[in-house]
Amino acid sequence: MTILVVEDEASIREVEVAYLTEAGYTVIEATDGPRAVAIFRQESPDLVVLDLNLPGMDGLDVCQAMRRDTTVPILMVTARNGDEDEVKGLEIGADDYIRKPFNPNILVARVNTLLRRQASKQLHFEGLTIDPKTMTVIKDGKKVSLTTTRFKLLLALASQPNVVFSRSQLVDQIYDDVSDHFVYDRTIDAHIKTLRQEIETDPRSPRYIETVIGSGYRFRGTA
Repeated sequence: MTILVVEDEASIREVEVAYLTEAGYTVIEATDGPRAVAIFRQESPDLVVLDLNLPGMDGLDVCQAMRRDTTVPILMVTARNGDEDEVKGLEIGADDYIRKPFNPNILVARVNTLLRRQASKQLHFEGLTIDPKTMTVIKDGKKVSLTTTRFKLLLALASQPNVVFSRSQLVDQIYDDVSDHFVYDRTIDAHIKTLRQEIETDPRSPRYIETVIGSGYRFRGTA
């Protein structure tokens, strides 16, 4: 897994990098806010260790910019003493907070915990990650934008891999009130066709969503 460490103080950054590398992580570094956002979008790390006081762009603004793109865990680090920044950081999307000076072993433990927590929320398949809480889908490391309906359809299928769902069962799963919609079998078929175009490498030979002739659809894979 890859960790992005954002810290402008070289001595602190070196310690963070050394301990995280020793723990088995691949570590990439940034020393200012704008560079951190650019690297984050380019490299798609699994977690960010983010200092609050940064040149060029405040850590809170960096956190907010990152949250527009993804839901990866963000561990915020600061030397500030007040609780106000901690509360604000958590409100805008930071997952945890640690104050300087800190024990590097505690930093690694926090990182491990956040990554375990993140993994437990998600459905992982080969090449595909589905996050029910944030309605996020990652295909081969890249975010896939789905409509709410198609996300619900994918989640319904992927939550029970290898189980065959009829079209009527899928209608019940993805629509809160069927009476408000003119929903037919071909509506589900149309959503499946579009969903395959969005998540399958070759929609004509789908890897994930299989048609079961005469019955409906099923998601192939092991979570």
